[in-house]
Amino acid sequence: MTTSDHPWLGDASSLVDAFRSGERSPVEELEATIAAVEGSTLNAFSHLDLAAARERALAADITLPFGGVPTAIKELEPVAGWPHTEASLVFKGRRATQTAHHVRRLVELGGANPVGATTASEFGGLNVSVTRINGVTHNPWRVGRTVGGSSSGSAAAVSGGLVSLATGGDGGGSIRIPAGYCGLLGMKGTFGRITRAPHAFMRPNTVVVGNLSRSVRDAARYFDVCAGVDTFDPSTLESAGEWERNLGQQDLRGLRVAVLPSIAGVRLESGVAQLIEQQAQLLIASTGMVRVPLTLELPNLAAQWMVGNMATLVADLGDRWPACASELTEEIEIGMRLSHALYNLDTAAVAEQLRVQANEVMARAFEEVDLVICATNPGPAFAADAAMSSSERSFIDWAKDSAVGRYGTRAALFGLRAASTLSPRLPSKLLGQMAERFPDLVTMGGLTMISNMYGNPAVSIPAGTLDGLPVGMQVLAPRHRDAVLFDAALAVEREQPWPLVAPGV
Repeated sequence: MTTSDHPWLGDASSLVDAFRSGERSPVEELEATIAAVEGSTLNAFSHLDLAAARERALAADITLPFGGVPTAIKELEPVAGWPHTEASLVFKGRRATQTAHHVRRLVELGGANPVGATTASEFGGLNVSVTRINGVTHNPWRVGRTVGGSSSGSAAAVSGGLVSLATGGDGGGSIRIPAGYCGLLGMKGTFGRITRAPHAFMRPNTVVVGNLSRSVRDAARYFDVCAGVDTFDPSTLESAGEWERNLGQQDLRGLRVAVLPSIAGVRLESGVAQLIEQQAQLLIASTGMVRVPLTLELPNLAAQWMVGNMATLVADLGDRWPACASELTEEIEIGMRLSHALYNLDTAAVAEQLRVQANEVMARAFEEVDLVICATNPGPAFAADAAMSSSERSFIDWAKDSAVGRYGTRAALFGLRAASTLSPRLPSKLLGQMAERFPDLVTMGGLTMISNMYGNPAVSIPAGTLDGLPVGMQVLAPRHRDAVLFDAALAVEREQPWPLVAPGV
């Protein structure tokens, strides 16, 4: 697959096969990985733990599912003894005292060898690949373009040929979005499929953890190792087990499929809709699925979603806020201040009503169809140093560039907060107007967010390129139908194999 001087460019499963056959060794693979990471200009890693990785390589148990595979860990996931900054200057210097339970499973049950932490967007709040603490992470397909977020460095490391496996998390699209931009498989399982412990927030109940992978079998094997009940996360589900063994066993013939290149009012860039239509038709034809019409009118949840999600960040920052405001990116700071100004019981009630409405829309849709196919992202990767995902003027741009300036914006939001105490319904009205005026609130994860809200599984499958950059085709299934998505992705992989790494790696 590769010479021993370079990291393995196949999938993680084939690397394990190479270990078992004696073609490669965990030690030489790790050394090749270290050399590649240290020579890389992608800025995919924020921390390396080389001494421990070398010890694990020497003692690697290659009989385990990922035995000896050098693996990257998203920096939002704690690993005991590693820096735990959550990609923010606020927590610079902090070290984790516990290891995320699914990472522990990956190492102890799977045999994976963590080499370091990959960059992420600050607190996972944006689907961009730039932070104040880590700088800019670049797309291996074209330096100067984004990897997306929040699993930025993980996608760059896997697509860029540095490691064959990396962890990710998805609270609004953060596995699928970078997978789409980097030509990888990005599987978001049913909510609760993999543990979020040890600190599993009970709201907004949308975050799913998983991995960025080069192949379907790697993602399925990851489920075999990491899925299942954890008493520290009461949302976890029983694992169906043998995900990899059961690949290809689902009967896809006759499944009803709706092809809606855009959902939730997201405007796609030129060529995306046509590519999704083309790839969807190829999948339908190769599997014997049946295309059916579907109207999917989702409520606009973006603004309420944005302010409501800040609750967990408030809990995370604790009494550091608002003194730490100057250490945050302006986008996160303004989001925090906006949320403080606009979030009240009335806003929460409206958000809950919208979520129930969205759930009902999705439930009715999955009574009519078995799968929904749409785009993963509005277009190919945008500029790597962009602070927001939309090329249009955003609310954040308006707030930062307004005549009153940054401090004036703070004062204005403080005044708005005071006004909302007199008119409790004012914030919800303003949020609705914001969503109409600033389309970036919809574009930012607008195609992926609904599957986090409803909790259904969704997968981003490489669907070819536009202008030499990858485009992801997203397939949505009803809750607990993860296996159907694995097999739909497998059908694409078999009929139209995608590049496992970026060209030129």
